[in-house]
Amino acid sequence: MDDIDRALILRLQEDAGQSYAALGAAVGLSAGATHERVRKLRERGVIRRTTIDVDPAAVGSGVLAYVHVDSTAWMGESEAAFAAIPEIQEAHIIAGTASVLVKVRTATTERLQDVLRRLYAIEGVSGTQATVVLETFFERPLPL
Repeated sequence: MDDIDRALILRLQEDAGQSYAALGAAVGLSAGATHERVRKLRERGVIRRTTIDVDPAAVGSGVLAYVHVDSTAWMGESEAAFAAIPEIQEAHIIAGTASVLVKVRTATTERLQDVLRRLYAIEGVSGTQATVVLETFFERPLPL
């Protein structure tokens, strides 16, 4: 990956809907050369997917919480159980006092409580500690 690839990725993280012509103009390439570079970045798995950034509050998911999940067993085989809970946006096996860290978005704290109940139903889960986000200062794209 060279400096042009990094510049393309940074620009795509800011706005993935840009045309190849606009991207190319920003990094000094033609639209065709830009398209080819982006295609190669996708093939190599550098760009995993293209998506949009939706305001969670605007679609009824304004409550954000990070939940540490404690367990009595190794949770590495439980990906499907976590994925089956649609309010969970991310799930990570972690080192430390908890076994799994999940990012949850819900409409209300009552719905968050329901998610916590469903987490307890996953085999091996022995406890949770939820941290509710009051305000997000910022979220950054991946620095290159």
